[in-house]
Amino acid sequence: LEKMADISLKEAALIVGVVAACYWNSLFCGFVFDDVSAILDNKDLHPSTPLKNLFQNDFWGTPMSEERSHKSYRPLTVLTFRLNYLFSELNAVSYHFLNLVFHVVVCIVFLKVSKLFLDNRSSIVASLLFAVHPIHTEAVTGVVGRAELLSSIFFLAAFLSYTKSKGPDNTIVWTPIAVTVFLVAVATLCKEQGITVVGICCVYEVFIAQGYTLPALLDTAMQILRGKGSIPFSMLQTLLKLIVLMFSTLLLVVVRVQVIQSQLPVFTRFDNPAAVSPSPARQLTFNYLLPVNAWLLLNPSELCCDWTMGTIPLVESLLDVRNVATLTFFCFLGSLMVFSLRYPGDSSKTVLMALCLIVLPFIPASNLFFPVGFVVAERVLYVPSMGFCILVAHGWKKLSNKSVLRKISWVCLAAVLFTHALKTLHRNWDWESEYTLFMSALKVNKNNAKLWNNVGHALENEKNFERALQFFIQATQVQPDDIGAHMNVGRTYKNLNKTKEAEESYMIAKSLMPQIIPGKKYAARVAPNHLNVYINLANLIRANESRLEEADQLYRQAISMRPDFKQAYISRGELLLKMNKPLKAKEAYLRALELDRTNADLWYNLAIVYIELKDPAEALKNFNRALELNPAHKLALFNSALLMQESGDARLRPEAKQRLLHYVKEEPQDSNGYFNLGMLAMDDKKDMEAEAWMKKAITLQPNFRSALFNLALLYSQTGKELMALPVLEDLLRYYPDHTKGLILKGDILMNQKKDIVGAKKCFEKILELDPNNVQGKHNLCVVYFEEKDLIKAEKCLVETLALAPHEEYIQRHLNIVRSKIASLSAVEQSSLPSDGTAAAEAKKNSFQNLKEAKREKTTTQSTVDNKEHSKNKKPTEKSSVDKETPKKSTKEIKDIEKKRVAALKRLEEIERILNGE
Repeated sequence: LEKMADISLKEAALIVGVVAACYWNSLFCGFVFDDVSAILDNKDLHPSTPLKNLFQNDFWGTPMSEERSHKSYRPLTVLTFRLNYLFSELNAVSYHFLNLVFHVVVCIVFLKVSKLFLDNRSSIVASLLFAVHPIHTEAVTGVVGRAELLSSIFFLAAFLSYTKSKGPDNTIVWTPIAVTVFLVAVATLCKEQGITVVGICCVYEVFIAQGYTLPALLDTAMQILRGKGSIPFSMLQTLLKLIVLMFSTLLLVVVRVQVIQSQLPVFTRFDNPAAVSPSPARQLTFNYLLPVNAWLLLNPSELCCDWTMGTIPLVESLLDVRNVATLTFFCFLGSLMVFSLRYPGDSSKTVLMALCLIVLPFIPASNLFFPVGFVVAERVLYVPSMGFCILVAHGWKKLSNKSVLRKISWVCLAAVLFTHALKTLHRNWDWESEYTLFMSALKVNKNNAKLWNNVGHALENEKNFERALQFFIQATQVQPDDIGAHMNVGRTYKNLNKTKEAEESYMIAKSLMPQIIPGKKYAARVAPNHLNVYINLANLIRANESRLEEADQLYRQAISMRPDFKQAYISRGELLLKMNKPLKAKEAYLRALELDRTNADLWYNLAIVYIELKDPAEALKNFNRALELNPAHKLALFNSALLMQESGDARLRPEAKQRLLHYVKEEPQDSNGYFNLGMLAMDDKKDMEAEAWMKKAITLQPNFRSALFNLALLYSQTGKELMALPVLEDLLRYYPDHTKGLILKGDILMNQKKDIVGAKKCFEKILELDPNNVQGKHNLCVVYFEEKDLIKAEKCLVETLALAPHEEYIQRHLNIVRSKIASLSAVEQSSLPSDGTAAAEAKKNSFQNLKEAKREKTTTQSTVDNKEHSKNKKPTEKSSVDKETPKKSTKEIKDIEKKRVAALKRLEEIERILNGE
């Protein structure tokens, strides 16, 4: 930027003060409307995303190569969002503050530009009017409006640079031209309309710098064509400059077309109804939109954040009274153009440049040359309003110079500035939240179904589904053929657990989709988000096990309409897993990976498929690939750590521990992470560490079944049996039927507390739950022996042996009891071995097979259950309790049949995130 020597500190301070007074309350607004997609949902803001992605993706973070991309290429604007994120993450205040600063900069640079065509006082008037104009609230208070602000800064800077390209004696100064081309490129990388400044530079060169008028140009051209003269040298220099500018512009256009891969974005008829209307409705409506935009500049009293759908009814006939407004607008515009091009003088030059600033930057959004995704958008009037403000300031100057009108002109100016400032201040509050924004829009326009939908979305985000449903239903009444509205109704019914009504709404939405013709793509006719009706309907009906094939058919329908519909492959893969078709699921995920190899969730789901296919090594590779793409992928961290732990390979345990530590850092409130850290510590014989992790898990989830049992088991293994008892009491209070807990409690009561009665109750409770439980029944036999009831003990052991005829220790105990019965004369001196050494050995054997390792997960990060294994049941003189441990074999990691239910439950739980509902 040129050093603004002719802008005084007072003038700059005045502008800063006025902007701050109008926009201070914008700092209290959140992320609303398009901010959600551009900021909250845009991964390109995250430091973990490579910077190169900013130049490969559109404004919303979607790869430019994808048809669902809006093709809005603004990497430099996204870069400023990323800087905001770097310093304050998603704190909305910093984003709004930076927008405010950029608006101040635009106002000051605009003051500099105004002084090229207006006197000092009028320039300040133009700049102040621009600073306070309410039409700018969408660009300044809406965070995504930063694209307008940044583009405008470089737009004006490019123009200021070009004004210095004329040297003494009409020579060409090339440095400012080179700077101009560079600034045009930068402006275009902030927002596409930045390229239109080239047209303004051309008009400035011909009619301002060279001082030509249209009649003079025509006269010169006619003389040259008749051969009565040659092209003047000054005109040749002008042509050379214009050729350089136009060639540079053409180069930028070619690059831009390459970036969008020669594809225009796909918009629906709801976004811009006139764009798909037949002639003459299309032409009449698009031309009528021009006076509508002009009226918003003249009278910004009723502002609306969304002018799509039915906001402005189509002008379908020449007899429509609105055509009068169109005709009046073109007459007024034409008269100004004739005045500015025909007559010499400063006034005509000012009007000409004002018209250029109004018309040229608006052309990309005018729908006159190519359709855009909106009908009217207030933010695109940000630059055109500069020309409007220059025109108003110029007209005010003419009035104020007349003594009769001087006072009234000042009064009117003060009134306009004051009312506009108040309107801007009030309008900012509308952008406080999505609910306030869309409710304010409904006050202006009740015929836009999108607004009803958006209020519903705002209420839905607050979990107010009943009220949200009312607004969604109203949207379907305002626009009965709005597919998205019916989808919203269906989703809300689903959230209200009204499955039948949800399915009916989805079926209505599906009926509004174009009919499927085999082999034909519908990319140009169907908005990508509308195809989600197949996904949502399939996700709904797949909850019914008898309708899985029907759900699969819906996924295949979506794929037939768009073979590159990634989400359909993802959802179908999950369904195929549920249908126990892992090979087909693998095919679906591999097809999705062909479309997007940078999706960590896809690699994670493929890992789950390999677990189903009993290929843990390949599963671990895919978990690792997911973590390469997203080091903070919680599910991959958790389940890959478990896979390492369950492999039995001690070399993998340190890495498993690191992943679990990372997981608990990401999910500090999930008790499962701490529990599995405790299990790892138990495997490594780090008893104190294991105890600490188990206690942490229980603190977060007091009824954590496995953590309670394993903590009690840990205490009993380390000679702290009495500390185990209160833990077991808690376990059995939550889970009275916990068989292993009852066995362990009974064992401790009998061996440590010598509480035969308490132990007997534990073992009897086990047999009530499972009469064929060998351990419980054997231990009850031991209780009978301790009670000196040898006959009952013998009978009990006979029954136990019948349940487990191959268990040698039961047969041996039966033999001991029978020998005691046969030696009744020596009964006072005989007993089962109960000295200290034998008791200790009995306890050791009792505990040897008692470690429980069944992972019980109830959160979305559910893991895969381990199979319970019994190992080396040894005879014991007191009691026998099996230890549950993970199988430490490299040949067989886990029993897939036991784990499938848990794995699929996990997939269903994360289904909502992957479907983008």
